[in-house]
Amino acid sequence: MHVNETIDYLNWQQKLRSFLKGAVAISPLTVAVLPWGVLTGSLAIESGFDAVQGQALSGIVFAGAVQLAIMGMIQAGVGLSSILVSALLITSRHFLYSMVMRNRVSSLPLRWRMALGFLLTDELFSIAHPGQLKYFDRWYTLGGGLCFYLGWNLATLVGIVAGKNIDDLGALGLDFAIAATFIALVIPSIKNSSILVCVLTALVSSVICEVMQLQVGLLISVPLAMFVGFACARARGER
Repeated sequence: MHVNETIDYLNWQQKLRSFLKGAVAISPLTVAVLPWGVLTGSLAIESGFDAVQGQALSGIVFAGAVQLAIMGMIQAGVGLSSILVSALLITSRHFLYSMVMRNRVSSLPLRWRMALGFLLTDELFSIAHPGQLKYFDRWYTLGGGLCFYLGWNLATLVGIVAGKNIDDLGALGLDFAIAATFIALVIPSIKNSSILVCVLTALVSSVICEVMQLQVGLLISVPLAMFVGFACARARGER
């Protein structure tokens, strides 16, 4: 009996260490995204949401780019169907994330797959994808995901409070946090020439799509960059 209790205790210690390790790994990205969360919360108030609705967006939707798009489209009087289609296009990259992570999580119980799927963000993927972790650890991933989730929602709450008391909070330049976060995610992944070519292709393609006002710029840039990067890797004999 004492042996089983000792084993259970050691197992929970290991799980807790993995959980905390994931939280520590994602904490720099959590800090970097706080201004974005504050901006999202304040814009929710400016868009006519009450405090509960604004917080629910972060608690349920949990997707910064989608939340900003939703608020802008609601302010413009856009219909529900257009909002849903736009949200699908903006979050389409998560299909790629799920495909990469599928072999890692497919054997987990449904409750784990649902939880990790909900918590999967650009930031969580950056610390838990197969190229980053040699061995997948569900507790490490859960720790990172929950840490980021709590950070995002706390930042939203601060933004909601600030949005009620500070006029024109968006003028403070908090939206730069959006670009800074994604730069911080991309730069460390550039480890060879093919990845650099992939990133540059996505950069140029997305700018061209923006100039041409193409709403499907993400769907064009992502596969194009992947194809060009893959072709470069094959030509150079890289993995």
